[in-house]
Amino acid sequence: MPIYHKLGKFPQKRHTVFQSDAGKYYYEQLFGTEGFHGMASLLYHVHRPTQVKEIIKSYDVSPKIAIDKNIKALLLQGFDIKPTADFLESRKIVLCNSDCNITLAAPQKSMTDYFYKNADADELIFIHKGSGTLKTFMGNIKFEYGDYLIIPRGMIYQMHFDSPENRLFIVESYHPYYTPKRYKNSQGQLLEHSPFCERDYKLPTELETHDEKGDFLMKIKKEGMMHELIYASHPFDVVGWDGYNFPWGFSIHNFEPITGRVHQPPPVHQTFETPAFVVCSFCPRIYDYHPKSIPAPYNHSNIDSDEVLYYVDGDFMSRNNIKQGYITLHPKGIPHGPAPGAMERSIGQKDTMELAVMVDTFRPLKVTEDAMGIDDGKYYKSWLE
Repeated sequence: MPIYHKLGKFPQKRHTVFQSDAGKYYYEQLFGTEGFHGMASLLYHVHRPTQVKEIIKSYDVSPKIAIDKNIKALLLQGFDIKPTADFLESRKIVLCNSDCNITLAAPQKSMTDYFYKNADADELIFIHKGSGTLKTFMGNIKFEYGDYLIIPRGMIYQMHFDSPENRLFIVESYHPYYTPKRYKNSQGQLLEHSPFCERDYKLPTELETHDEKGDFLMKIKKEGMMHELIYASHPFDVVGWDGYNFPWGFSIHNFEPITGRVHQPPPVHQTFETPAFVVCSFCPRIYDYHPKSIPAPYNHSNIDSDEVLYYVDGDFMSRNNIKQGYITLHPKGIPHGPAPGAMERSIGQKDTMELAVMVDTFRPLKVTEDAMGIDDGKYYKSWLE
């Protein structure tokens, strides 16, 4: 996150004495990435953030792989994932590799009796259905339909939902999320040709500071295991912080599509990048305006990446019979393109109202048992005439 932000109170100088009005010391914590080299923030706690009373239990939450080396195009009917009360139990990994986990979730209840931390991965949570508040020890962010939430690894958080009707598309990344380099100048500011700007970001507000001691349940995901610990003080006891490493949000509805006279390639839709995969947003836009343009995408070979599309809303112009919540996987090794008839239908059309999220991974994706449970079984034949 290449911008500076701050909340609450903190001393003028780093690593110096900071006390409350009553003379009690606050405890400084560096919340950084890539050792001491990457993005970082300095947090100030009421209590020492290091106090662990007990480690209760640890259990395996790694995905069960059904297909390790996949060549088959798949269509996963995402809304067939059953709603589950608990946020963590609702998360079902459907595709994964050594760089990321692609997950569907339909949680029904807010996280009120425990706190969660992903110690391995940054989390991108796309809000397909539902609204609420992401609560963290660095402040709160209200979310709604169409929001991307970026939660850096190590962030302690809770998801509070306004209703039990929620659908989430989640990508855990073992690499940090960044905005694409080509959108920024050498100082990190987004350029004029970027499809979004810093004004569009949802930054943390409403810093809640809890001065409480007791038994607080923390669930930490690390190396495919979930560890349950008891903290001795409330995790949300930060009185202030400043820096560059914090949770933030961005609405897909604020992405301004880049269009042209002829069909533009997928990189114009790019929204986030990592060294191992990219995330793109396909949004409502005018079609290409060359008099002989073909708005539908051309057939292309997946030589270097597996392509995943998550369908959010609208009529996706390149496919047939696509519904909300569907996921298509186009693995590297086989060319793909518009469904039969889609190219012809697109000629002469002026615009599209499609809304979708795309994830292109540079390493092949494994298919999990949860994915096979919602696979339609016949998508790979959908290009036959």
